[in-house]
Amino acid sequence: MKTSVVVITRNSELYIRELLDGLIGQTKEPYDVIVTDAESTDNTQKIVEEYSKKYEFIKLYVAPGTRAEGRNYGVSKAKGDIVAFIDADAKANPFWIQEIEKSLDNADVMAGREIRSGFSGFSRLPRVGILYKGADVTYPSVNLAYKKSVFDEIKGFDPWFKEAEEIDLNYRAVDSDHKLIYNENAVVYHRARETLPSFIKQSFWYGFGRKELAIKHGSLWSKYSPLEMVKIGRGESAWKLIRLGIAFFGYMFCALTGKKVEAKEKLRKAKLSER
Repeated sequence: MKTSVVVITRNSELYIRELLDGLIGQTKEPYDVIVTDAESTDNTQKIVEEYSKKYEFIKLYVAPGTRAEGRNYGVSKAKGDIVAFIDADAKANPFWIQEIEKSLDNADVMAGREIRSGFSGFSRLPRVGILYKGADVTYPSVNLAYKKSVFDEIKGFDPWFKEAEEIDLNYRAVDSDHKLIYNENAVVYHRARETLPSFIKQSFWYGFGRKELAIKHGSLWSKYSPLEMVKIGRGESAWKLIRLGIAFFGYMFCALTGKKVEAKEKLRKAKLSER
């Protein structure tokens, strides 16, 4: 099997070299690396072009749009049997692609381990999982891989989402009875939010995205563990509750504007069913 790596970027000049160096240094070379840039105004494109001149498998495309649109565009240019997603501010362990291909010999979707660095109050916060058909569908696109045939079958990321598009993708894959597995040996190192304003912004949109999921898929509360949401476990801090409180505002903001959003989603589904 051959693996294509898809990366979306915008103004990532501080991180993009480290990301590309990590992909070049894989024990199993990627078939291609597709970088989709959303019209960066810094030196991101220039840096990627430098790498693409040295390594033919690194390709740069400029395509403005949402994260979902950028990734879908990248997949459309990918030539591999597998599409692996990683963020521009992350770095892959040298065995990352090797572990992805090993996992997808026996599954359709693989989520890997994310090791976050930065302020420990933010970096140690766990995800709030959603269990669906026995699988956690909340694994993020910073370390996620799909068989391309499966990605195409479920029609990729839904550009309707402002947030949580990867959870929706995983949900639809599991709903279509595709096997999603977790491989702790497929490691990606990722920077957590390091400032209070960025943490607040992320937490707000975190909640907003969870409400978007409910608008599309119906109530998901039965798939959450309320105790896990509020319990402060070993190594965690009160930042978990602070994040939950901020996320609640994001959730309610989406809910307050939800009638308009929900109407748009129903109209979009109706148009799709007519095709």
